[in-house]
Amino acid sequence: MLDDGAPIFSQIAERLADDIAEGALAEGARVPSTNELAAFYRINPATAAKGINVLIDDGLLEKHRGVGMFVAAGARERLLEGRRQRFSERYIEPMVAEAGRLGIDADALVALIGKLGQTREGSKP
Repeated sequence: MLDDGAPIFSQIAERLADDIAEGALAEGARVPSTNELAAFYRINPATAAKGINVLIDDGLLEKHRGVGMFVAAGARERLLEGRRQRFSERYIEPMVAEAGRLGIDADALVALIGKLGQTREGSKP
């Protein structure tokens, strides 16, 4: 369930963010409480609260006093946009820079990516 690679609160935040990105937690959906998360993962409620607070600070969750936590309006799109930006910075920009060093122009790079995509699609069962 949880691994030792990252702080537990960030793993909680990441799992909830993944659920939002995948649509499992839709806009307006109630999010498990800190006590529910603590019981499920067998962690301290303060740790679960810290994970939830990360998402509140990012504007992905909102508190409804006395009712619980809910996915904020527009949370999925904001989350996906941020992930697209990080994807571009982490993978696309370095790839384009290396292609330039190798003398591969944009059209050739797009063709290589398209060819890889076709190969992968053809190997799906």
